Amino acid sequence: MFNLDILFSVGNILLFMAILTRVGGLFASAPLFSTYPIPNMVKIWLAATIAFILFPIVQYNTNFIAPNSVPALTLILFKEFLIGYAMGFCANIIFVGVELGVNMFAIQMGLSADQALNPTSGGSSPVITQAYTYLATMLFIILGAHQWLFSAIYNSFKTMPVGYTIAFSPELVGQIITITSHMFTIGLSIALPIFGILFITDILLGFTSKMMPQMNIFMVSMPLKIYLGLMLSLIFMRPMAEYISVLIERVLTQIALMF
Repeated sequence: MFNLDILFSVGNILLFMAILTRVGGLFASAPLFSTYPIPNMVKIWLAATIAFILFPIVQYNTNFIAPNSVPALTLILFKEFLIGYAMGFCANIIFVGVELGVNMFAIQMGLSADQALNPTSGGSSPVITQAYTYLATMLFIILGAHQWLFSAIYNSFKTMPVGYTIAFSPELVGQIITITSHMFTIGLSIALPIFGILFITDILLGFTSKMMPQMNIFMVSMPLKIYLGLMLSLIFMRPMAEYISVLIERVLTQIALMF
């Protein structure tokens, strides 16, 4: 029979709180969980369920010493939240980079005024940006990336046990900064093919306006660039999907090695 006094001891309750805080930090920044309007109650219960599953494994593999003061407990919970939040933040860099790149060529297309409510960020963004965000989300689900994140947070309890130990070494902070800097590389890689063609189109339209001054080049360029941009988006949709899939696998592998 289970001894309820041991099961619901102060140490076990605080350990469960620490596990739940780390999982909650992941949900606060991870793609899909933080970028879509999932009800908070659903996310809380899902995080509690995952923490409940991880609790006996973490309890068996760790020598957690319960803090004897509120400031010490606050410090531990803050550290646990930062670990989970850092994991989700690194995974979310892919989506931020995709949005950055699509926004670049959407502005070049002349769609900067085509703003609509983006449920993934809570702000406004061009409709084409939302389409590519949904594409990245579908690839994220198809590849089972959310399961990779759950596996990474499970392994993090082995490499970064719950307690007073300092989890963020200079090497880890440097790796997080490096992954964050990849956001601009991802954005430029997404935007460059379509942006480059549209830029060349602008140059050709400029030469056309010089050769035929009587033509209203503005009335011609706006629909032409939108049509050309949409056609290029469809043409490059498959290569971009393959590129985003490779990025997701690469970044999640780095997260697993980091944590």
